[in-house]
Amino acid sequence: MSSLINLNLLCMESVSQLQTISNLNRKRWHLAFATIYCSRAFSHPHKSSKPHNYMKIAPENRVIDVSLASFPKVKQSSLVQLVRNRDLDHLVTLGGVDGLVSALKTDVDQGIHADLNDITQRQEAFGINTYPRLPSKSFFSFVLEAFKDPTILILLVCAALSLAFGMKEDGPKEGWYDGGSIFVAVFLVISVSAISNFRQSRQFDKLSKVSNNIQVEVVRKGRRQQISVFDIVVGDVVCLKIGDQVPADGVFVEGHSLQIDEASMTGESDHVEVNLDKNPFLISGTKVADGYAKFVVTSVGMNTTWGEMMSSISHDSSEETPLQARLNKLTSSIGKIGLAVAFLVLVVLLLRFFTGNTKDDDGKTEFNGSKTKVDDIINGVVGIIAAAVTIVVVAIPEGLPLAVTLTLAYSMKRMMADQAMVRKLSACETMGSATTICTDKTGTLTMNQMKVTKFCLGHESMEEWSSTSIASSIIELFHQGVGLNTTGSVYKANLGSELEFSGSPTEKAILSWSVMELNMDMEELKRSSKLIHVEAFNSEKKRSGILMKKNGDNTMHVHWKGAAEMIIAMCSHYYDPLGNMKVMDDAERMEFNLLVQGMAASSLRCIAFAHTQVSEHECYDGKVKVKDNSLTLLGLVGLKDPCRPGVRKAVQDCQHAGVHVKMITGDNVFTAKAIATECGILRLDQDMDGAVVEGVEFRNYTQAERMEKVDKICVMARSSPFDKLLMVQCLKQKGHVVAVTGDGTNDAPALKEADIGLSMGIQGTEVAKESSDIVILDDNFASVATVLRWGRCVYNNIQKFIQFQLTVNVAALVINFVAAISSGDVPLTAVQLLWVNLIMDTLGALALATEQPTKELMDKRPVGRTEPLISNIMWRNLIAQALYQIVVLLTLQFGGEKIFNVNEKVKDTLIFNTFVLCQVFNEFNARKLEKKNVFEGIHKNKLFLGIIGITIVLQVVMVEFLKKFADTERLNWGQWGACIGIAILSWPIGFLVKYIPVPEKPFFSFLKGRT
Repeated sequence: MSSLINLNLLCMESVSQLQTISNLNRKRWHLAFATIYCSRAFSHPHKSSKPHNYMKIAPENRVIDVSLASFPKVKQSSLVQLVRNRDLDHLVTLGGVDGLVSALKTDVDQGIHADLNDITQRQEAFGINTYPRLPSKSFFSFVLEAFKDPTILILLVCAALSLAFGMKEDGPKEGWYDGGSIFVAVFLVISVSAISNFRQSRQFDKLSKVSNNIQVEVVRKGRRQQISVFDIVVGDVVCLKIGDQVPADGVFVEGHSLQIDEASMTGESDHVEVNLDKNPFLISGTKVADGYAKFVVTSVGMNTTWGEMMSSISHDSSEETPLQARLNKLTSSIGKIGLAVAFLVLVVLLLRFFTGNTKDDDGKTEFNGSKTKVDDIINGVVGIIAAAVTIVVVAIPEGLPLAVTLTLAYSMKRMMADQAMVRKLSACETMGSATTICTDKTGTLTMNQMKVTKFCLGHESMEEWSSTSIASSIIELFHQGVGLNTTGSVYKANLGSELEFSGSPTEKAILSWSVMELNMDMEELKRSSKLIHVEAFNSEKKRSGILMKKNGDNTMHVHWKGAAEMIIAMCSHYYDPLGNMKVMDDAERMEFNLLVQGMAASSLRCIAFAHTQVSEHECYDGKVKVKDNSLTLLGLVGLKDPCRPGVRKAVQDCQHAGVHVKMITGDNVFTAKAIATECGILRLDQDMDGAVVEGVEFRNYTQAERMEKVDKICVMARSSPFDKLLMVQCLKQKGHVVAVTGDGTNDAPALKEADIGLSMGIQGTEVAKESSDIVILDDNFASVATVLRWGRCVYNNIQKFIQFQLTVNVAALVINFVAAISSGDVPLTAVQLLWVNLIMDTLGALALATEQPTKELMDKRPVGRTEPLISNIMWRNLIAQALYQIVVLLTLQFGGEKIFNVNEKVKDTLIFNTFVLCQVFNEFNARKLEKKNVFEGIHKNKLFLGIIGITIVLQVVMVEFLKKFADTERLNWGQWGACIGIAILSWPIGFLVKYIPVPEKPFFSFLKGRT
C-alpha cells in the first residue's frame, strides 16, 4: 500500500514540476500525466517506489493523444484528423454521426448542457476557440521606423558633428548647445511620430478584435441562442444558414441543400455539397453558399485548419488610403521644391563662407584662407549643412500623412460610438465624397420588426374570422407550411415560461402568428411528419419549398412559401375558408394580384403559401425534386414593418447635402412605393415617370438606356443582387461616388463594386460584412447619414490642415531663401525651424484633425471624384496669409534692427517669435475655410484650445528661458506686444480675404486650358 501511495505522490510531484505555459495547456498536461502515471501506479502496486527523475516536457501547443477522463470514447488528435482528412472510415468506427454525438456527450436537438462545469470540462479537454495572433509591433519598432527617415538621419549626423566640434572648441560645458539642441528637437519629432503611429496600431488591434467577435447561433439546453464565436466548445450544435461562416471544424448532423464555399481554404471556386452520406465534414473559415444545417463541433481554436492558418498571418494596419497616397504625392512635390531651395541656400552659404563674407557672433570673419583651423572650417560647413537640411525638414510637409492618420483614427473611434465600425480606412474619406447612396429597405429604412397584420383566405380578409371557423384541413396545411418550411424555431423552457421565437424577423413574425392565432404545436408537428427535401430560400428565387411525408398515412406533400406574385404564378387552384378547392382562372388570378397590390400599397410585405399532394414517383426524377407548378394557393399574409423613427429626416439630410438616395428592395412595386414615400425618397409631387422600376425591367434595358435612365431612378423593386450590381456599375460609369448597403451573401459583389460598401451589423451575413468597408452596427439608415457626415468631416479636416501647413511651408522657405541669398544669414536656425516643424506637423495636425462634424458640412454639394484636394478657396486663404507673413518677416529681417533699435540677435528672436505666433493665430483661421466667424463652436473643441495653450507656453519657455538651446534672446514686454500685434493681424486679414470671390472652376484647370 505504501508503494502505491509513494507512486501516487510521485505522480503528483511530476505533475507539479510541469512548466506553466497557458492555464489551459497546464490543465491538459496535468490531466495527461495524471492519467498515465496514476494508471501505472494502480497497475503495479507491488513494485519498488524508488524516486525517478522524469524529464520536463517542453511547453508546446500540441494535441495530447490521451483518452480524456471526461470523454473516454474520443481522442483530440483523432477528432482533428477526422475532419482534416475527411475520413469517413474513421467516422464509421466511431459509430457514425450518432456515435460521435454520443461520445461528445451532446444531443442533436438539445445540444450540450452548457452549465459551468460542462463548459469548463470541454475547454480543458479540447481547448478554446481562439488562436494566438502574431504579436503586435512594439513601440520600439515604430521608433526605428521614424529613424529611417533620410532627413532625420542627415540631421542626426549634423547634430553629432556639431556636438563633437562644439565641445572640442568651447569645451563640454558650453560646446554642447548647438548639437545637443538639434538632438533634442529631433528626439521630440521622432517621439511624437512614434507615439502617434503606435496608438493608431493599438486602435486597429482593438477594432480587429471587435470585428472578429462574430455572433453564432447554437443549440444549448434545447434552446437556440446567440453566443460569441470565441465561446464555442467541442460538442456544441451550431446552426448554419446562407452567408454564415463556419466557426469551427465539425460534422454535419442535419440540414438541407447545404452548399459550402471553400474558396477561402482551398482556392476552389466550385461549391461543395455537404450531406450525411458522402461528405459530412465542415471546415472552419468556409462560408455557407446555400441551404441550412446543424453541425456538431469536433475541433476548436488551434486544432482547426483555420486557426492554424490564421495564427501565422500578420494583420498589417498600415493600409495606405487614396487620400494618403494623394498627400504623399503632394508631399513629394513640395519636398522637391524644398530640396531645390535648400540646395541653392547651401551653395550660396558655402560660397559666402569660403569667400570670407560671413562673420561669427563676435564680428570676426569666419574663413581667412590658410589661417583658419581645419576644425573651424568643418564646424562652419556643418552649421551650413544643418541649416540647409533643416530647410528641407520644414519644406517637406511630413505632417500631412500624420494628419490623415490622426483624423482617421479619431473619426474611427467616434464613428464606433455612432454605430459604425470602419473595416477599411479608405472608406472614411471616400464616404465624404459620396454622391449616391443605394440603400436596402428592410431593417435599414424600416425597423425589421415584422408583425402579421392581415390574413386572407381565398379573396376574403380574415379579420372577422376566428381560427375555429376555418376548415380544420386548411389549419393543418397552414401548420405544415409554416412550421416545417422555415429556418426559424420555437422554444419553451418549461410549462410556465413564455415561448421564444428565433430566426429572421419575417420567420419569427409568421411563426408567432401561427402559434398564437392558429394554435400550431411545433413539437407535435415534427413528431407527426418527416422532411424529405428542402429548397432553401435565397434572394434570387424569393421563395422556399419543402417535400414532406406524414407519418400517419405516409402521404407526400409539397409546401411553398414566398413572394406573393411568384407563388400565385405557380398556382392553378385556391382554397376558400371552408376548405373547398376552386379553379384559379385568369380573372381570379387578376383579382388575387389586385389584392396583393392593395396590401402592398398599405406598406405590407405580402407572403403567399401554396400546397399540393404528390405521389412518390412525382418526387423522384433521378434526384429528389419539389414540384413547383399546378399548386393550390393556401392563403396570403401581410406583414407590417414600420419605418424607423428619424429615417425621413436622415434621408432629407442626405438629399439636402446633394446626395441622391435610391432604394433597392426585393419587395413588389407597390410596397416599395409606399415605403419610399413614407421615408421621403419619393415625393408626392414628383414626376413618377422612370422614378420607379422593377429589377427585371432595368436588367432588360440596353446599356445606353440604362445610362440614360439610371440618374432618375429613385426606387428599384423586385430586384435581385445582380440588378443592384448593375446599378452600381452604371452609376460609377457616370462618375458618381457610390455607397451601397447590403446584408445578404448575394449582396457581396455589389458591396465590393461600390466605392463604399456598408453592411448591416445585425441582419448582415458574415460574407456581406467581409465584403464591406463599414459595418452599420444598428442597421439604421440614420447611421449611414452619420457616416456621410463623418466622411465629409475627415476630408474637411485634412483640407484645413493642408491650408495651415502650406502657409507655413511657403513663408519659411521664402524667408530663409531670400535672407540667405541677400545677406548670407539664415534668420531661423535649425533648432527654431525644427520647433516650428513640431508645432505645425504634430500639434497642428492634432488640433485641426480632431474637429467634430458641423451642420454646415451637410449644406455643401458632394466633392465627387475629380475635385482637386486644394480648392480655390484654400489657395486664396493660404496665399493671403503667406504673403502677409513674408512681407512682415522680411521687413523685420532687413529693417528690424532700426525699427526696434536692437542688435541682430534680438532681431532674429523677434523674427522667430513673430513667425511662431503668426502660425498660432493662423491656426484659428484654418478652422473655417469659408465661414468668416472662425471662433464658432471653439468651446466644444477642448483639445484645440489645449494645444494652442501648450504651444504658447512652450514658445514663451523657448524665448525666455532656453537662450542657449534655442539660440534666442529674452524679449521685453514691448517687444512681446509688437510680436503679438503683428501676429494677431492675421485674423482681420483672414476675415477680409473671405470677401474675395473665387471661381468654382479649379485654378489649375485654367492653366491647363491655356497650355
